[in-house]
Amino acid sequence: MSRQGWMVDIVTATALVAATSVASTTSRADACPFCGVIGQSLSQRRDAADRVAVGEAEGIAAVDATGVLSQRFHVHQMLRGRADAQGTSVSARVSGQVRGTAILFYTRADEEDRADGNGAGKSGELEQGRWLAVSADEALLGYVATAPAVSEPAAKRLAWFAAKLEHPQPQIAEDAFVEFGTAPLAAVQVAAGAIHADRLQQWVIEPAIDSRRRGFYGLALGIVASQTPDPSEKEICIRSLHGAIEAPADDFRAGFDGVMAGLLVAEGERGLRFLEKRGLFGPDARAVDQRHLLASLRFAWESLADSIPRDRIAEATAKLLARRVVAADATIDLARYRAWQAVDDVAQLWNTLGPDDPLVRRAVAGYLTACPLPAAQAHLEKIERRDPTLLSQALEAATLLLAR
Repeated sequence: MSRQGWMVDIVTATALVAATSVASTTSRADACPFCGVIGQSLSQRRDAADRVAVGEAEGIAAVDATGVLSQRFHVHQMLRGRADAQGTSVSARVSGQVRGTAILFYTRADEEDRADGNGAGKSGELEQGRWLAVSADEALLGYVATAPAVSEPAAKRLAWFAAKLEHPQPQIAEDAFVEFGTAPLAAVQVAAGAIHADRLQQWVIEPAIDSRRRGFYGLALGIVASQTPDPSEKEICIRSLHGAIEAPADDFRAGFDGVMAGLLVAEGERGLRFLEKRGLFGPDARAVDQRHLLASLRFAWESLADSIPRDRIAEATAKLLARRVVAADATIDLARYRAWQAVDDVAQLWNTLGPDDPLVRRAVAGYLTACPLPAAQAHLEKIERRDPTLLSQALEAATLLLAR
């Protein structure tokens, strides 16, 4: 491949590979990047359903001929939609055996809507595959019935769900978390004041807290700290974040990225200096912690440019280039940031980490090809003279990634 071909192909490849790398760390660009939430909340299911009902389990769950786990339910009460299912027995998809009461959601298939313009549906519309059942006690039924409609402003809805976070009923606690995890970050920022700071301070250090939620609680605590007019409350919130970061680490330390991001929200550049002083950028830091750190820097680049200059974020990202576990991702991030001042450090990776890691070679080749500085061209020519085959393979790998 000619160098001119590289310049045409890989500049686009670098940008798109970088976008792919960042997108893989978040569930949605405008939602909580540390929550890992997938799917719908119960209120979203309720408002998307054509019918909502309360049913009682009949028999046991079993896998049908299509591989779907399902169970039959006697419909006691219709909460929404046509009442012709009330008093009947329906089959619904389940995630596991349901014992007792369930809330049932029914949504017509598109072909049924087309077949019957008046919305009545076909005679077989109550058969298996169209209902979904969720095991529910009285508390959950009341929660689903009273939750605000999805048509209401997101921040207003979140203020209602704030009181349900870590609810004693586990399904309610989980669902309230889903609401926050899938909401736009701007709405979370508006609604964060509805979450009591003292509760967040406890949750970021509580060992029993679901590890997926800890990251969100750290981020929310940082938002509360940044918004409170009370200096003493802000200081207490920040000390809680410091304590969570300084706490002894377990093997995984889930949610650590959100806690660090919360500190950056609360303190801006001062928070970044705290992370540096804690040695999180250094050679003795744990690999998993540096992955979390890189995620928090990405969040800062996207969302905190008003409080942390972007050149400072790029500078911090460049400090991670020498760390084997994040070198490739840090290089891609620097290319996305157009942080070309790191060109010499990136080029050096070809010789240090590249021989043992084709992902590093791919990232280095992409960065150098996209970089407009003469130094990048000089580095590429030097690599080509020494490793022409490896360079060609690295550039081809970056291009192939786009085709996936």
